[in-house]
Amino acid sequence: MHAQGQKIGFIDSEEIMVHMPEYAGIEQRLDLLTDTWRQDISNMESEIEELEADFEAREILFTEEMRTQRLNEINQKKDELERFIEEKFGPQGEYFTRQKELLEPIQRTIFDALTRVASRESYDFVFDRADDVRFLFVREEWNLTEEVMLELGIEEVRN
Repeated sequence: MHAQGQKIGFIDSEEIMVHMPEYAGIEQRLDLLTDTWRQDISNMESEIEELEADFEAREILFTEEMRTQRLNEINQKKDELERFIEEKFGPQGEYFTRQKELLEPIQRTIFDALTRVASRESYDFVFDRADDVRFLFVREEWNLTEEVMLELGIEEVRN
């Protein structure tokens, strides 16, 4: 698009990324990591359920002190589970840190290819519609996604 002499285009970096061979390997690595964590979470949940069932079955036999001790143990296990989930899957968690770390080289490669395309074709601005940028209307003729994919050696895959 030309806005007072300026040329504007856009890409969809997510579309480009999913067609890059390196991306599949990253998804597999993240899946392996999360499978292990999900199993740990499942084990912790089972342990809590067993403690709760045992408590309910034997509660009438406990002294007040034993009852308090068992409830504290159950609550401590629940807290550990919540901390583990937050530590692994929370906004600042290991999953997102690892994902960012693994995707950074791919994103840099896309950015470098975009820079070459934009420079070669004299674009002044290029937006990425994969992130928080929302376009209410776009003309497909300004979509540089395919050009960037070709620059990266990815064959056209659109229908």
